[in-house]
Amino acid sequence: MFKESISPEAFQFLKALEINNNREWFAENKVLFKSHESKIKTFYEAVKNNLSQHDEIEKLKMFRIYRDVRFSKDKTPYKAHFAGSLSRLGKANRGGYYLRIKPGETFIATGFWDPNKEDLLRIRKELEMDASEFKSVIENKDFKKIWGNLQGDSVKTAPKGFDKEHPNIALIRHKQFIFVRNFEDSEVLSSSFIEEIDKSFKAIRPYFDLMSSILTTNLNGESLI
Repeated sequence: MFKESISPEAFQFLKALEINNNREWFAENKVLFKSHESKIKTFYEAVKNNLSQHDEIEKLKMFRIYRDVRFSKDKTPYKAHFAGSLSRLGKANRGGYYLRIKPGETFIATGFWDPNKEDLLRIRKELEMDASEFKSVIENKDFKKIWGNLQGDSVKTAPKGFDKEHPNIALIRHKQFIFVRNFEDSEVLSSSFIEEIDKSFKAIRPYFDLMSSILTTNLNGESLI
């Protein structure tokens, strides 16, 4: 287990950036930002290395601090947080992991943020046919203790081709199939934070295994890969 931790100084920098979110302040503090960014990247690499002990990880992607403000009403130029995602390896391993570090708003998330049209239809068809295994996984008490309830955007009515009176319509309406766990600042700054991340990501595995099975087979259970 890699034992990196988040420093209080990194939090202090993000809080200062939230207050002074302008190019002049950032330019004056860019050397400090680079120092914190380097240490944060090391933390994310440790998260990836821990994950790799029990899952196959293709890559870690760190998101830039710079905001794209072209189509946003919010013209502040910087994100007052650090964030990164981790992709699972290969066509058979579906799902992904996400970690955002921000004072007062740190969370990890996992699941399926933006399934393509084909994958979304396949998931919905599975839930239409038989959602018992899906429900068994996400309603397991140990699973729920860590991840809570299924989250994500849903359509307002039944998707095209689905019965609005179907007993599983609440699940079928989902466009996203994600789980989120929030952390208090004291937890984030604790030396055990990285262990909690890894424990949580490990606990999502039954869900990923089921969803990978669904998305790599047809409704007859025949492999598509």
